[in-house]
Amino acid sequence: MKRLFVLLVLILLTPFLVGSAAASICIDCHSEITPEIVRDFKSGAMGDDVDCSDCHGFAHSSADTVDKVKMPTHETCGACHAEQDSQYMDGKHSIAWTALFAMPTTKDQPKELMEGQKGCGGCHKMGAKDETGWDEYHYGVVGCDNCHTRHSFSVEEARRPEACMTCHQGFDHAQWEMYSTSKHGVIYLTEGDDWDWSAPLSEAKESYTSPTCQMCHISGGDHKVITSWGFLGVRVEEPDAEWAEDRASVLKSFGVLDADGNPTARFDLIGPAKLARLTMDEWNEPREKMITVCGDCHSEEFARISLEEGDQMLREADRVYAESVETVAALHRDGILPEPDYIDELQSYPYPDVLRFYDQSHTIEEDLWVMWMKYRMRCFQSAFHANADQEQWYGWGPLKETAVKIKSEDKRLRAEAELAEAVGAEGTKETTGTAGAAEGEADAANSPGFGAVVSFASILALFVWLRRGG
Repeated sequence: MKRLFVLLVLILLTPFLVGSAAASICIDCHSEITPEIVRDFKSGAMGDDVDCSDCHGFAHSSADTVDKVKMPTHETCGACHAEQDSQYMDGKHSIAWTALFAMPTTKDQPKELMEGQKGCGGCHKMGAKDETGWDEYHYGVVGCDNCHTRHSFSVEEARRPEACMTCHQGFDHAQWEMYSTSKHGVIYLTEGDDWDWSAPLSEAKESYTSPTCQMCHISGGDHKVITSWGFLGVRVEEPDAEWAEDRASVLKSFGVLDADGNPTARFDLIGPAKLARLTMDEWNEPREKMITVCGDCHSEEFARISLEEGDQMLREADRVYAESVETVAALHRDGILPEPDYIDELQSYPYPDVLRFYDQSHTIEEDLWVMWMKYRMRCFQSAFHANADQEQWYGWGPLKETAVKIKSEDKRLRAEAELAEAVGAEGTKETTGTAGAAEGEADAANSPGFGAVVSFASILALFVWLRRGG
């Protein structure tokens, strides 16, 4: 009976004993192979309580079984952090990977930029993925480690604004530049070293003297990161009739509405992908949450006025952008711009597809997508991040400048088309007349005064040619 009891105890303890042995093997080996990873792991709280095999499995235990190592996913983190994982899955960060591959030309880019994460994939890897299909590029599957950098997984680091800077900077979403040079950011940069970064976000206000990215967008530690306007800056339901008309042009340039204003196949994607808000109720929910966050430091009236001004800047940007969209669409509709080779891929032709990014067929379309993705984005993002300089000179100014370029290009292309048509018509007329007069040319050449007529005609033709500018 006693032996049976001992055997039972050993069986129950086996997982813990194996785990301990595995941890010892991992640490002993990787202290030589990847010492910095071991140092990072030991420096964090997880290094005291978690075994390497809890995330990477037991299958890899030697150099001969490296190919059997398990790469964790967000679900691996969710085994211990269920609430945070659930919030993450409800927010926009979880669909970052899906959104990347929803773009029409992602498949045409070098694989290194996408799956290899040397370009767009380097930030969009934050999206939820499973562990399959990563035979060549199998790193960066987790998502959570974009903010909680492996292998220390420091919450203190993840609470600092710089944790967001890796992705939220540069061409299309320059939030770091907007925040860090705003008054909020300047206070952080000058006083932030004295703040208590070990405190949970729910207690952050005790020592913070200015908001951070996390304090506003992960308020109270809620990992459901989402805003009213979303990445595209659109809501489908729109009470402002004039804005709704401009919004239709904007959505056509995204391929969400066809040329007649009817939903395309993409329309069914923008809701689940959280790229737009389908109803005003859906738009109002995160807006009211943000009003509450702003109200922690400001009056509710101030918060509402500030955010409404941001709405109006987006409205003004849409007015300028929509006009340019219609200008380019008209060039295609009138046959002045040729049909692109990829016309079968366009959801809204004659409207161009700015979601193709730099894979456009004409320079005027290149101007249009930059106008949308860089300048229109900065117009409304800067307004909401309280950065006047970015709003004026990195958003509104170049937005208007590009609109002028598109108008000038439109005039030039139309003038060239008119000239080509006129020259073509004149050439056709001359060709027709030549055939009819062929029989009489020989006799006319021998008639009196023919040479003088030819000379006069030559001088007249030269005069007309010079008047036309040569």
